[in-house]
Amino acid sequence: MMYMHYCKRCHRIFMLNGHKMICPKCADPLTELHISYMDYVEMDMAQRDAFKNACADESQLDRLKTTYRMYKYSKWYKELQAQNKSNLPITTLLAAMTRQSTEERDLQHIH
Repeated sequence: MMYMHYCKRCHRIFMLNGHKMICPKCADPLTELHISYMDYVEMDMAQRDAFKNACADESQLDRLKTTYRMYKYSKWYKELQAQNKSNLPITTLLAAMTRQSTEERDLQHIH
């Protein structure tokens, strides 16, 4: 299924398959939005811009977001939490791990 997500850093709305937690562009945490894929695609460009601007406002974003809770029952989540010694929010932890992985890959290409 397609789900709508917002990245604060990129100021961009993403239509992503599944419940993603990190931005595919910048690897910062994503906010999953309550709006359905069909409702979003039926908006015209002006409505989409207004919606994106509403997401940029922290108080409005709080009202527009939703939380997918079922991931907490998955094996990958339990394994990740076992490594989470600092008790970071899961999106922050995943973003940091993604950035570290990207940096390590970039260093391998240099050498």
